[in-house]
Amino acid sequence: MDDLAGFLRTRRSRVDPSAAGIPTDSRRRVEGLRREEVAHLSGVSVDYYVRLEQGRATQPSEQVLDALARVLELDETERGHLYRLARQRRRAKSPSGSLRAELLRVLDLVIDAPALIMNHRLDVVAGNRLAGLLYGQQMPGLNTARHIFLEEAERGLYADWEKCTLDVVGHLRLAAGKYPDDPQLASLIGELAIGSGRFRRLWARADVRARTHGRKAYRHPLVGLLELHQENFALPNESGMELIVLSAISGSATEDGLRLLASLGSDGNPEGKGLRVTNSS
Repeated sequence: MDDLAGFLRTRRSRVDPSAAGIPTDSRRRVEGLRREEVAHLSGVSVDYYVRLEQGRATQPSEQVLDALARVLELDETERGHLYRLARQRRRAKSPSGSLRAELLRVLDLVIDAPALIMNHRLDVVAGNRLAGLLYGQQMPGLNTARHIFLEEAERGLYADWEKCTLDVVGHLRLAAGKYPDDPQLASLIGELAIGSGRFRRLWARADVRARTHGRKAYRHPLVGLLELHQENFALPNESGMELIVLSAISGSATEDGLRLLASLGSDGNPEGKGLRVTNSS
């Protein structure tokens, strides 16, 4: 699903040659660095670097990876991704996705904010009542990547739709590097690539993102704009799952909007019972 060769090619295309100390002129036709320039700046032979980009060299040393990360100006997330791609002979097993009862009790304790548990494929495997009301549907079967890219009627829910698509693709790139043997993940990526031109374009860029917190805005059809703060908490034991809580600033219009949303049921039922659901697949 993801490979070291492709990642190296896309990363070197982003580097400004002049920033790397390489003089340029109007005759230069290459976007970013040439392969021989990356090799020279990294202190490896041109032949070896070419073999890396062609997928014919495996298991580069720590020193080589460090040098490549420096030359290609990788951030912390990209550096970690580079190392995982280079070490794919030691592949991580896909997480089982099973949930402990204690985690579901934690969701029950979160009353005033949407809270959900999501796996590495962006499947919502559990959510509290307010999360179900926010997305306007039951949680089983909800995959936020499909929701964002393929369900045109739902696109308006995401006030920052274009940024959300960047986050989703960046996350799935990281997941593909960590779990390259996950057939469900491969199938999801294929489905998104077939169904969305934007997904195909973003996927080709090979960008990776690890979002742990930040603004998340929704335009809910019943209560209007909800400007929430998202916090992601990685669950232990290499489960590949995260607890996500979407909170509002105290005294804000969004807090009032969440209160109004909580007073509504999915079909006008003020009790809104039965909306916390789980899915262990």
